[in-house]
Amino acid sequence: MIERQIIAQKLKEQQIKEFIYGFLNKASYSHTEIQRTPLGERILIYTSKPGLVVGRRGINIVDLTVILKEKFGLENPQIEVVGIENPNLNPQSVAKRITTLFERFGSKRFKAIGYKILGDILASGAIGVEIVMSGRGLPSSRARSWRFKAGYLKKSGDVAQSYVTKGFASADLNSGCIGIRVSILKPDVKLPDRMIIKSTKEITGVSEKSTEAKQEIREGKEESKQETKEEKKEVKEEIKEKKVRKKNTKNYNKKWR
Repeated sequence: MIERQIIAQKLKEQQIKEFIYGFLNKASYSHTEIQRTPLGERILIYTSKPGLVVGRRGINIVDLTVILKEKFGLENPQIEVVGIENPNLNPQSVAKRITTLFERFGSKRFKAIGYKILGDILASGAIGVEIVMSGRGLPSSRARSWRFKAGYLKKSGDVAQSYVTKGFASADLNSGCIGIRVSILKPDVKLPDRMIIKSTKEITGVSEKSTEAKQEIREGKEESKQETKEEKKEVKEEIKEKKVRKKNTKNYNKKWR
């Protein structure tokens, strides 16, 4: 029973996300997150332009709350609009931006659009980018899919599964449907096979520090050796003095006997 409840809850959340995606079908829209709180459902809508999503005097948010209450039975949905700092590093917003450009200018200039957006993503600091366009709407006689890629992008392993962010969007044109898939490796990811080549100045500075440290260690060892030798000499002198005292006391006792 618990498994069925969890599955039903996740299906409901996915339906809500799809409905919000269709309701706010704008170029600035990225994705939606749903959080369960004691007061009700907290819905976070991520976008690069919060003003377009909110609408004039918040009319879009008011209409969306009313529809969510009536259609999905949510008691107290709390909708929050979150702005994205760098939309060029968000794959979903990039894919949505490509679809709006296709719908506005058509698919004949798909190469120019692909390379332009590829350059914008790399200029934002991404390590690697891949944009795949496929579908019947592309004006090509041979291949029905085009791939634009640049930088260093992992395709397998833990880095590809955990750190490579992906987004998908589709554009419905008169010539046909075009699907856009975007994969981005963000600049804050630390790759395990990354090699850092240091300059000669840094190496000489490190070597000088190491030689200074070695000299200090040697001086400390020599000082400790001298101290141990002096301590040994002092101990030997004390032992000799004790022996002399014992002999003197023995001789003194023999005389008085």
